[in-house]
Amino acid sequence: MRKYELMYIINASLDDAARQEVMETLKTIVEKGNGTVSEVTEMGMREFAYEINHMKKGYYVLMYFEADIETVDELDRLIRLNTNIVRHMNVRLDQE
Repeated sequence: MRKYELMYIINASLDDAARQEVMETLKTIVEKGNGTVSEVTEMGMREFAYEINHMKKGYYVLMYFEADIETVDELDRLIRLNTNIVRHMNVRLDQE
């Protein structure tokens, strides 16, 4: 298994409960794929440099996890289907 860093932006119009549900869903996807989530950092509400889909703000979350490629592909697929996630970027962390 490899280590990854996932940064994603949740729609700012969601309330706290819905936002927590989105974060928990992504964490569960990794864990169901026999991966482990080591850290989830909520960076909070921030303004965008430019409008994205007529939105000016978003809630940023950073998640570090370890998983195999099939789990990462499934996570990426489900994030693209989720309309509450505005943008995301998944980066594989190289071993030093």
